[in-house]
Amino acid sequence: MSAAPETSTPVFVVGAGIMGAGIAQVAAQAGHPVRLFDTREGAAADAKAKLATGLEALVAKGRLGAEAVRATLARITPAASLAEAAEAGLVVEAIVEKLEVKRTLLRDLEAVVGDACVLATNTSSISVTALANGLRLPGRLVGMHFFNPVPVMKLVEVISGLHTAPAVAEAIFDLSARWGKVPVHARSTPGFIVNRIARPFYAETLALLHERAGTPAELDACLRGAGFRMGPCELMDLIGHDTNLSVTESVYGANFGDKRFVPSGVQRDLVDGGWLGRKSGRGFYDYAGGATPARLEPATFAPAPLPAAGRLVLHGGGVAVERWAQALAEADRGFERVEGSGWSGLDADGAQLRLTDGRPAAQVAAETGVRDLAVHDHAAAAGGGAPGTVLAWAASAGASASWAATAAQWLQAAGWCPLRLADAAGLAVARTVAMLVNEAADAVQQGVCSEAGADAAMKLGVNYPAGPFEWLARWDAAAVVRVLDHLDAHYRGERYRASPWLRQQAWRTAR
Repeated sequence: MSAAPETSTPVFVVGAGIMGAGIAQVAAQAGHPVRLFDTREGAAADAKAKLATGLEALVAKGRLGAEAVRATLARITPAASLAEAAEAGLVVEAIVEKLEVKRTLLRDLEAVVGDACVLATNTSSISVTALANGLRLPGRLVGMHFFNPVPVMKLVEVISGLHTAPAVAEAIFDLSARWGKVPVHARSTPGFIVNRIARPFYAETLALLHERAGTPAELDACLRGAGFRMGPCELMDLIGHDTNLSVTESVYGANFGDKRFVPSGVQRDLVDGGWLGRKSGRGFYDYAGGATPARLEPATFAPAPLPAAGRLVLHGGGVAVERWAQALAEADRGFERVEGSGWSGLDADGAQLRLTDGRPAAQVAAETGVRDLAVHDHAAAAGGGAPGTVLAWAASAGASASWAATAAQWLQAAGWCPLRLADAAGLAVARTVAMLVNEAADAVQQGVCSEAGADAAMKLGVNYPAGPFEWLARWDAAAVVRVLDHLDAHYRGERYRASPWLRQQAWRTAR
């Protein structure tokens, strides 16, 4: 195939589960005649019946027209055998995630379809290169990774394996766009784009839980404060810890034990104990009886008054410093500005509140000789978030109780709801966003995707509030590398090594 199929091109979908039925619906809505096949007798007919019920419900709500729904359903036909794929111009398989099962299916399909037919796999983690190995025409196999629910989620990862013909990948890219999706090209590497770049979102919170730096509710609140719709713990509960752990183990194994992807003992314990999340009734949270756990959210928020201080110096820049500067100016309070001190935050009569650079507050206090020292997290949300947005902070072990209370008051005066965590390196948001940016940088350097592709994939595939390179543009490559280097020095492992691509960006902007 050298061009996207016409809407009259028959599409054959193998697998009548949630994903396969969704793919069949999208193809039929785009005008293709679709045959839906499943090895389980009656499964395809049942899937079509469920689709009909769901679509008719949308008609009742006025979201779809009755005639459009009738036309869509008329284009979907349950198939009795693979032999009915003979006339298909495109076959999409959405069966169990097992290499040999998929390989067997693809070889069986090659014996049925014509040479011009494209074979697409909806795999979320298996190598497209490995699946193509042994096919008579390996160049026609391409990854077409949809996200659940297929009719709603816009992203499609178009994955090229070692054998995939460029014309085939381009044709599926164009076809996906015609189906109303947003396609992104990806090279077949472990995790592709989304499942690879997303690993730190879960991993950093799991590491903080391992250190007992905060509770699941507290860490979830911190990440929601950064703009994420769900915190890592509640999202892992929704996905299922067995599924999430399996993906992590797959990416870890496929990367030859790279410490960046090492699975968590915290999650392994949950899986071993049967606490799989919502589907089992218990995970990080308790869902017994269909309960929805209460989120840790700030109550009605009122900014605190600016704390009293004799000599007040604002260092560097950033959201917090600019908010303090504005509030102090409006209150006609005197203060000094120092741009070149190498850190961002405030100094109030010798006590300091700093934006974290990846070091624990205790380490910064020891290295600077400042006893009353606290650090606050990175405000990743655009503009720092709405008034009352949760922002983590921590105080050094030697800090006085009065300075700890004053540091929290300074954050509240700047419009945040301060949430105190244990003094962990990089707190919650800074280390998580830095690692997401770092993983995306490596993916780009290794030719997995483009910068724009990474941003689109993470926003559309997992609903991130921004793409990793959008965060990088708001932050600063040198600052991200600084956080990673401090984390690397603190934990003394390979996990936090900075991407060469990212370090090059930091050197370039430092000129």
